[in-house]
Formats: sequence, C-alpha cells, structure tokens
Amino acid sequence: MADMEETGGVSAYGAAFAGGGFDFYKFIRQPQTIVRFLSWIFAMVVFACITGEGYVNTPYQAEAKCIFNHNDSACHYAVGIGVIAFLACVAFLVLDVYLPFMSNAEERKFAVIADLGFSGVWTFLWFVCFCLLASQWTKTPDDHSIPKDAARASIAFSFFSIATWGILTYFALGRFRHGINDVAIPTYTETVPDIATPYPPTYAPTSYNPTTYTPTTYTPTTYTAYPSNLPDIQQQPPLAQNLPPKVDAGYQPPSY
Repeated sequence: MADMEETGGVSAYGAAFAGGGFDFYKFIRQPQTIVRFLSWIFAMVVFACITGEGYVNTPYQAEAKCIFNHNDSACHYAVGIGVIAFLACVAFLVLDVYLPFMSNAEERKFAVIADLGFSGVWTFLWFVCFCLLASQWTKTPDDHSIPKDAARASIAFSFFSIATWGILTYFALGRFRHGINDVAIPTYTETVPDIATPYPPTYAPTSYNPTTYTPTTYTPTTYTAYPSNLPDIQQQPPLAQNLPPKVDAGYQPPSY
C-alpha cells in the first residue's frame, strides 16, 4: 500500500485520521485510484461496444441479434455487468475521497468491507463474462456483416477487467487488515499463579536454627536498715481534744 506508507503516521483502514486536508494530486497518484479509474474505462468500453455495435441484423432477419452467436443473453449479461461496474467505480471513487474525513472507525470499516465484497464479487462476474463472450464468439459463424473489432474489444477488455478488479480486491483486503491491526483494542491477559509451587522459583527459604536460651540467676540484694531514732515522717499528729468554740466577748445577741 503505497498510499499508506507515504503518510508515515497513524492511520485507520488505509487513511489518515480525520482533521487533515485533502491532497488532490496525492489522491490521483495512489495505485488504488489509478486501478479504479482503469476499471471504470474498461467497463465503459465493454458495454459501449456491445450497445453500439453488438447487435446486427442479416438481410433475412428484420430483428437485430447479438453478434456473439446470436445469443442475446450474452450481450445482456455483458452490458449489465459493464454498466453496474461503471457506476460502482464512480461511487467508490467518491467514497475514497470521503474516507479520510470519516471520524468514526466503524464507518470506515463498513466502507472498506463494502469495497472488499463488491470488488471480489465483480472479479468473479467479469471472469464469467469473459468466458461467456469468448465461448460464444468461437461459435459465431463467419459473417462479413458482423463488426469483429467490437466483439474482440469486448472480450479483451472483459479479460482486463478481471485483472483490475482483482487488484482492487487485493487493495481492499490490505486496507481491511491494516485497519484491524491499528484499531483493535489490546487485551490484557493476567498470568495465573502456579498454586502447586509452594514458593516462587527465585525464592529459597533459609533453614531455621533455634538458639538455646540460658536463664540468668537472680541474687537478692541486702539492704541496710535505717536508724530507729529518726522521726517518723508519715506519723500522724495526735487528735486534738474537743474544745468548745470560741465566742467573741464583745458580741451581744439582738433582743426582739
């Protein structure tokens, strides 16, 4: 993906995140744009050749018949595939322009999936168209009234369309894978510890050696008695005798 590699930044589904400007010259130089434009031209050549010169009538028939062995189904199939491919190329070109402006990754994903699915289906349908036209052309009788150049051009450009639509399928698949790698949310896987292992592999427990405890002997200390002639500090004073309360001699009680 040349257009992805030239950006050099983070992108989603083959286009840079929304917010940047649109570079027209860079867009038309992208391989996907060039191949889609070629597919548009090839489809136009196929249905234009058949609608313009794909039906002729002989002097003995009034109704025009398909130049591919007078099989109208072959001409109708080629015209239908060519017209739808022509319109689809225009639609997907507009979608390629609008894709960088999509801010939602889910919308980009749906757009890329639509491109991938349509391109893959139309690759197969162009292969069927080429096989059908080539088979009917080999069965067509040699008639000078039949425009051989138009028939050969339809067959040739049907074959070229197989290649261009196959390349578009490859580009769409690459954009889809690119988007999955960038937008997918990483998942966290927690490591389950090994319950059977008693210790981590990097941890080795040391052996325990108990130490012998030797109790110490207690020797009582001899104290010297204090002399008995010291006064007892904590001795309470003798209880005072119950004395009558003192009365003031100058106090005379009031007379009522």
